Amino acid sequence: MLICGIKVTHDGGVAVIDGNRLLFSIEVEKLGNGRRYDYLGDLARVAEILTAEGLDVRDVDRFVVDGWLEEGAAENTLVRTRRDGRPTTLTVAPYQDRPGTRDPLWRYAFADHDFAPGNRGYASYHHVSNHLFGAYCTSPFAARGQDALALVWDGVTVPRLYDVDAVGRTATPVAELMPFTGNSFADFSVQFDPFRPRTEAGSEEESTRRHLSVAGKAMAYAALGRIEESAYPVFDELIAAFPTVSPDNAAYFGKKVAANRDELLPGLTDADLIATFQGYLGDLLLRRLSATLRRRLPARGQQREASSRRPRLVFGGGCALNIKWNSMLRASGLFEDIWIAPFPNDSGAAIGTAACEMIRAGGHPALEWDVHSGPRITTGTLPAGWRERPCDERQLAGLLHTEGEPVVVLSGRAELGPRALGNRSILAPATDPGMKDRLNHLKNRAGYRPVAPICLTTRAQEVFSPGTRDPYMLFEHRLRPGWADRVPAVVHLDGTARLQTIDPSQNTATARILTAYEQLSGVPVLCNTSANHEGRGFFPDVASAAAWGGTRYIWSEGTLYTHPSAT
Repeated sequence: MLICGIKVTHDGGVAVIDGNRLLFSIEVEKLGNGRRYDYLGDLARVAEILTAEGLDVRDVDRFVVDGWLEEGAAENTLVRTRRDGRPTTLTVAPYQDRPGTRDPLWRYAFADHDFAPGNRGYASYHHVSNHLFGAYCTSPFAARGQDALALVWDGVTVPRLYDVDAVGRTATPVAELMPFTGNSFADFSVQFDPFRPRTEAGSEEESTRRHLSVAGKAMAYAALGRIEESAYPVFDELIAAFPTVSPDNAAYFGKKVAANRDELLPGLTDADLIATFQGYLGDLLLRRLSATLRRRLPARGQQREASSRRPRLVFGGGCALNIKWNSMLRASGLFEDIWIAPFPNDSGAAIGTAACEMIRAGGHPALEWDVHSGPRITTGTLPAGWRERPCDERQLAGLLHTEGEPVVVLSGRAELGPRALGNRSILAPATDPGMKDRLNHLKNRAGYRPVAPICLTTRAQEVFSPGTRDPYMLFEHRLRPGWADRVPAVVHLDGTARLQTIDPSQNTATARILTAYEQLSGVPVLCNTSANHEGRGFFPDVASAAAWGGTRYIWSEGTLYTHPSAT
């Protein structure tokens, strides 16, 4: 059975599951140099994407659309979009389940639109449910038939904990953990420089795009400040006064702190306040999780294995991109193991909503998937003057080692999710102390932004602490003594690094490049930053990277392209 999952709003995309195997997931921002967080734009794009992937809309058995924010007390949601260029609305499921009235896998059916002739209507699931089951179904726990807890913290929902039963294919709500929604860190940070808006954002879409970009930048900016734990009791008193759980709480909280900072928290800079609030949210989350596990977790039956004394955890929603919170969860000792997919935010929504339908249809709860399931790379027509020659991965590694130049690497299918993991990357030597500034300059990024390292898994624990396997850049690591001087370009301002580990045996071009580079240089680390125009998705073709012109070299599928001005 072919299931097509669709995300209409920001981070729009289309994913197709065949049985329990993900065929592809195409995020709109990764098509044609689309804008970051792009909307689907037009329902006709579903058929266009399917056709480009060799499918006819009539091949699809079920279409499933992600749920979204309902207005007021409305039972369902009307999403504004376009159909063949004309404005229209699409009815979808509410944003989140309502414990006691709607379970997380409640299936909504609508007939507003037929995505294919003869295929009447479509299904829809809660937006929170796509994060819940997108996280669980892609996890090693699902693959092993194991139960897990699922933590979902996204957008306008507070962190919600669920108990997932692998055999019964159900998820039971456990608790809402604290009165801060997923947007809270960004809502707080925009009350302070440098994230305070200087101009009106314009349309609702523009405002959304700008706000979605804040959390990642603020996480990096927090390294300029210090965490003042003595502020935590002050924050506790402020949130105790919240009348209700509301998406407006963090903005109100931030405004109150900003207006009374000299009285409440004297001497703290804007960076200190942002760092402290980020630390506070992670600390509060752990406190509430620990209390919930002690008091409210449903008793597990005797059929569940003894190793579940410490539960397994899957974490979904945009907040699962915060490597500091992820590392706190992993280091807490509360959980036997923790899983986060590389697309925990809305970039994985189309996959998650299709996974909901897969489970409801009686399929196996484990999804077979590959992180490189995005759009294929193409070449396109390059600007005049670019030269090309054959170049294998070892030759490219030699160029990186001898010339020290950054290289755009475009290979195979694009990564799923927001982070470049080698197939749509700019790779560069990390041994050059000036490389971080150089890469930030050519990407037009603020100087406080870090550059991520990639490192061979076999040597990661030698270079980083903890240096454990981290193929999707989801946890925080620190450089071990001596290595910060050897690979200075990947050291963040607070001494940390957002590491991606790469297995030498991995069948990707970047694995072969890094392996060859380590053999030539003795250094198992390279810089890795995303290959894209500013504010756009990954380069969809070589021609886009050449038109951008930020690097002397572009490498794709065994061919090296050289800029006309290169000597």
